[in-house]
Amino acid sequence: MDICNKRKYLVTGASGFIGLALCRRLLDAGAFVHGAGRRDLTIDASQWSYSTIDLTDSSAVDKMFSEVEPEFVIHLASCVTGKREIEWVSETMLGNLVSAVHVMVAAQSSGASKCVLAGSLEEPEPGEPSAVPASPYAASKWCASAYARMMHALYGLDVSVARIFMVYGPGQQDLKKLVPYVCTSAARGESPKLMSGARPVDWIFIDDVVDGLIRMAHRGPVDGSYVDLGSGELVTTGDVASRICSIADTGVTPDLGAVPDRAMEQVRQANLAATESELGWTIKTDLDSGLEATYLWYRDLAAPDCQ
Repeated sequence: MDICNKRKYLVTGASGFIGLALCRRLLDAGAFVHGAGRRDLTIDASQWSYSTIDLTDSSAVDKMFSEVEPEFVIHLASCVTGKREIEWVSETMLGNLVSAVHVMVAAQSSGASKCVLAGSLEEPEPGEPSAVPASPYAASKWCASAYARMMHALYGLDVSVARIFMVYGPGQQDLKKLVPYVCTSAARGESPKLMSGARPVDWIFIDDVVDGLIRMAHRGPVDGSYVDLGSGELVTTGDVASRICSIADTGVTPDLGAVPDRAMEQVRQANLAATESELGWTIKTDLDSGLEATYLWYRDLAAPDCQ
């Protein structure tokens, strides 16, 4: 994208699935990119720099911003878990809310042009009556979005929230996530053991998410509003698993119901028409094409001799 050339971006969570793909896309487009995260990350590019940092440490965050002086901030660092156990309340509050607040305060103080937060489909719909977050993760993301609106209203921060739906694609390192797990299982000829498969989900390919995040940095709302990054279509987890097994053609089918369903799973669908109107963005990769590309990547990772 020409809009990225010679511009300076700070990307938190740079070593994660979405963050790494975003950093590489920005570098390819000629941007200066400073990544940040808990894990070390090396990218061989002249316009790349990196901080290993704990974003819950406000002084460390302030120091990084004063040194980097980013024009655009895309905050992807997150404690991602669907677990409901009480010990995750504090973990997600620190990883998702406290870190986001520190990043937004530093962005405002340093004069950044725009800050984009990664929201989640797990958050209640804006204006949803009697909304109750379904997990500690959802609650922490929801609160961070509220802080974004406050940061704009009270301090004038230009900020928007990308409500990202279920991302999949090559390069996702957490092999416990549904798509990587089914891909690697099918490649080995093993039936993936899953929940009931009844949950409808809005799936979006990694390349489309990256496109959307870059557009949000340049064209997104400035008042803490949500923009949905999803496909606008619902497909059940069981259907996705079956499609992957069909692509694999190794003779296995999903073992649905082998694992208990999680409580309070949310069903939400991206408002793609609103996003297209806001950003001039829509998805380019349909689900079947995306799943095929993803399976081939994991097949090579899991079973190079099964080709």
